[in-house]
Amino acid sequence: MSERKGEPVSPAGRPLAALLRFLVDAGGGVTMSDTDPVRLQKSCGKEGTVTRAVLEHALRAGLAVRHGATLAASPETRGYIKRLLSGADGFQDQHRALEQRTVQVSATRQAVSVNLLESPLSALSRLKDKAGTPFLSGEAIAAAEQFARDFHRAGLTPRMTMAWQPRLAGRTAGEMGQARDISDTALAARQRLQRAIDAMGPELCGVALDVCCFLKGLETVERERQWPVRSAKLMLRTALMALSRHYAPQPSLPRPHRWGADGYRPDLASRPGGGA
Repeated sequence: MSERKGEPVSPAGRPLAALLRFLVDAGGGVTMSDTDPVRLQKSCGKEGTVTRAVLEHALRAGLAVRHGATLAASPETRGYIKRLLSGADGFQDQHRALEQRTVQVSATRQAVSVNLLESPLSALSRLKDKAGTPFLSGEAIAAAEQFARDFHRAGLTPRMTMAWQPRLAGRTAGEMGQARDISDTALAARQRLQRAIDAMGPELCGVALDVCCFLKGLETVERERQWPVRSAKLMLRTALMALSRHYAPQPSLPRPHRWGADGYRPDLASRPGGGA
């Protein structure tokens, strides 16, 4: 809502959401009158009005807190606004940030919704230092995505549902075990994944697997590995830099020719067998 003086806080259809947005935007306490409709005023002088019934409903629901003649938003207000304005998927939208992207599916390109908060890498990809430089380079992000794709294509994602196959499957003597159920695509992905793990080394591959493949948060990685606080993101960046060099190795530079100065002559007598 625009905050012109005297404009009602409650627009048609969503009076409660408008009241809560007014309180959140105020940042601090809002003075209120004893009239109906109730007149609200921010510390900056902006005013609005709301019916007393809507105000009482917000107080009973714990979405607003009253201290005498002062009204303020509660800690749950922001989440409730997002759920209220999002409709049926409000609770899910409260915990995700959707972005529309175009991906290649078979021979066509389709628009899909991507949850930027699904992976811990999403937050790190938007992180910048004091100079405005991204914490993770584009090559590191691309390497992490390739690493995660190979992990999923290899069929190594933990099962989230019950497996109905018997544990002791009948097979003839000499027959291969689980390898018979692995497709060529999954087998190739496992080989690429193993080469990437070897390229990072045993000291760095663990944090890359935890964050990129198992989607563990950095705090969880630090707690499980008993690392110092804020050390996981540095280890992850080092691992992804090594991984990016593995996926896109830099071309080796040609060795420069070494030329002697003017008048230079090699001392053949100083070489073994030179005096012969």
